[in-house]
Amino acid sequence: MTADAKKKHGHSPLKLAMKRFMKNKLAIAGIVILVFFTLVAIFAPFLTDQDPTKSDLLSVMQPPSSDHWLGTDGSGRDNFARLVYGSRITLIIGFFAMLCTLVIGVLLGSIAGYYGGIVDGIIMRAADVMLTLPFILFVLTVIAIVQNITITLFIIVISITTWPNITRILRGTFLSLREKEYILGARSVGCSDWRIITKHFLPNAVGPIIVNATVMMATMIILESGLSFIGAGVPQPTPTWGNMVNEARSMRVLQGAPEAWVPPGMAILLTVLAINFIGDGLRDAFDPKSSQR
Repeated sequence: MTADAKKKHGHSPLKLAMKRFMKNKLAIAGIVILVFFTLVAIFAPFLTDQDPTKSDLLSVMQPPSSDHWLGTDGSGRDNFARLVYGSRITLIIGFFAMLCTLVIGVLLGSIAGYYGGIVDGIIMRAADVMLTLPFILFVLTVIAIVQNITITLFIIVISITTWPNITRILRGTFLSLREKEYILGARSVGCSDWRIITKHFLPNAVGPIIVNATVMMATMIILESGLSFIGAGVPQPTPTWGNMVNEARSMRVLQGAPEAWVPPGMAILLTVLAINFIGDGLRDAFDPKSSQR
């Protein structure tokens, strides 16, 4: 059967992968949860009229009420507004940190895997150095130097310390493809390196790239939340889920005001689980052996 005939019958690799993905109930549930939080982030101004950064010292630690659905925090800020607007910052950090890491990792992994030799050695040694660098110590050092870290700088710091993993994965994929007959054929007819990488290498590596992108986004959200929890993330009063959970370090809040930290904690848990479910579904969908199971 020709390639065109296979496409007409729905047997193209992409369509087969999508069919396998749509049969994964956990992956579909993950998409629903992620879309929900994305819509919350987009329509945040329509969900609350409270300012998430405005302090009101006369309304400190108020219990839930009709004015403040989740009460207020230790500075009198509305918890529900911070939860809703915090979804924006958390998802933005997770997505763009993943995207920046992906760009760096794909670029360096492609170069290392395609050219090999000295270039490969230099990139891999740089990756080894980054992997041995204590991440938390590096972030704390940057914060100590900058003092007032911004969201953009926070994304950059995370990106330049987490690219080695995707670089190693893509390099390995490229090395396995270098000696394939169609790659040798493309070289023999004079195709440029850029064309070979973009037209032959990357399409064959799209599965691992997509799967690792979802894993990285979940990892970035956890990193932001963890760093914010210890006070090393995005500074207050910028609302993020991690900053809200940071309130739980106070025993008074932990015991007496669960509405201040349980919702953001559950939001982090559900979002990370949803992204991991999507990643697992994509991994199974792009696995060639899945069609035989």
